[in-house]
Amino acid sequence: MLELASLVTYYGRYRPDATAIVFENERLTWHEFAARVARCGNMLRGLGIGKGDRVATVLGNCRELLEVYWAAPSVGAVLVPLSPLLTASGLANLLRDCDPRCVISDRAMLPAIRAAQREHGRGAHAQVLVIDGGDDETDDYAAATARASDALVPASVTGDEVFNIMYTSGTTGQPKGIVHTHFIRAMYALLMGSAWRMTPESIVLHTGSIVFNGAFVTMMPAFYHGGTYVLQRQFDAARAIEAIERERVTHVMLVPSQIIAILNSPEFRVERLASLEMMLSLGAPLHDEYKKRLARLLPNRFYELYGLTEGFVTILDRSDAMRKSGSVGRPPVFYRMRIVREDGTDCEPGEVGEIIGRGPILMKGYFNRTDLSAEAVRDGWLHSGDLGYLDAEGYLYLVDRKKDMIDSGGIKVYPRDIEEIAARHPAVHEVAVFGIPDAKWGETPLAAVVLRAGATTSAEELRDWLNQNVAAQYQRVAGVVICADFPRNAAGKTLKREMRAAYWQEREGRV
Repeated sequence: MLELASLVTYYGRYRPDATAIVFENERLTWHEFAARVARCGNMLRGLGIGKGDRVATVLGNCRELLEVYWAAPSVGAVLVPLSPLLTASGLANLLRDCDPRCVISDRAMLPAIRAAQREHGRGAHAQVLVIDGGDDETDDYAAATARASDALVPASVTGDEVFNIMYTSGTTGQPKGIVHTHFIRAMYALLMGSAWRMTPESIVLHTGSIVFNGAFVTMMPAFYHGGTYVLQRQFDAARAIEAIERERVTHVMLVPSQIIAILNSPEFRVERLASLEMMLSLGAPLHDEYKKRLARLLPNRFYELYGLTEGFVTILDRSDAMRKSGSVGRPPVFYRMRIVREDGTDCEPGEVGEIIGRGPILMKGYFNRTDLSAEAVRDGWLHSGDLGYLDAEGYLYLVDRKKDMIDSGGIKVYPRDIEEIAARHPAVHEVAVFGIPDAKWGETPLAAVVLRAGATTSAEELRDWLNQNVAAQYQRVAGVVICADFPRNAAGKTLKREMRAAYWQEREGRV
């Protein structure tokens, strides 16, 4: 048995008076948080939800979302976090795919959920519970949990049973829900907690959305150790600095744009961040100039993680951060990594090839997509699609991003999802989407199109149409460039790298 969700019950008994959760003005001890999780779990059981049933959430950061994160697995249900940034069509696509028994959402998303249920039928009978910002009179969730018992016996589960389904940010065409088991999430807790040097005294701050998998790299070890988890509703540099100072935060995970915002904030002073033992960067590369500033201002605290939600990571430890500043580190204990050529043979040090890996957090597969699972994991090795090389000491250096993936503020944006929408426009003959640098988000999508013969639409009209039809806000493009044709290689493949370079040359007036 592996009752991962019993962690909250465990610390409710053995660390009852220690602070478990801080969210805005709320502070909950482990005893208080365990009672809330128990009421949520019993409420779900009262709805008839049990082993294998899917519980979807469509919520921004809030205390209730944390409760559901632990309550659903505690009754053997499968957690399915969905982003509140999804448009109605994007949300409908994912609800159709996961077919939940229960959806927990705020009131703003209720029309989109109801529309999805009417349109697609599947999940039409799912119970929908509304969280209404603390107004108990119209808060279905608050009313239902208030009637439930605060004593919960967690379901008995094995390590192979499913803990959650995490959808990639692509939400059109073919949804890919990444399946993590209780064992996988337990490995997140054990191995990453060790990597971050966490203890029961650790105080962990998270400022980004917890519906994305990156949140779990610090959330799971924080809960495993019985530390304190400080959650903010959304990122704000000044509020993050204030929280670090006030709560004496020891560990924080940030995407590069957030690190840059903190360093450039007028509220930044070294002494306000003195409690930090770890500042972890993930989601996109952090420029060397900021790594050097951190090394000078907050030495021996910087970590970097490269990874795939599908189940492979490398970690640049704080002890190596400057010596290997261009690297994304090495695989943790119990992981293996190879750099392979197109024929599958191993590359020599310094030779660029595809990054493949395996380890204890390797996904069970894509939900209901055995075809895509077999394509991603071959002979036990996860094929990343990323290009990189190893140095003589076995440290990984990235060369190209996964399948032209765009890292926008830590959210993985897949160009193909945007391209599929753009291709529906009657004026578009061909489209290619790629990322361009953005001061705030790190990267943002740009669409290049070749028009059909005789089409007269403008770049601005195409941009506006596309941004009205993409599945999620983070898929909106910064602009559209109309081209006569695309650069291609000998096989006819579009060369997005050349298009990106040509865009910046033209913008800077060199062509």
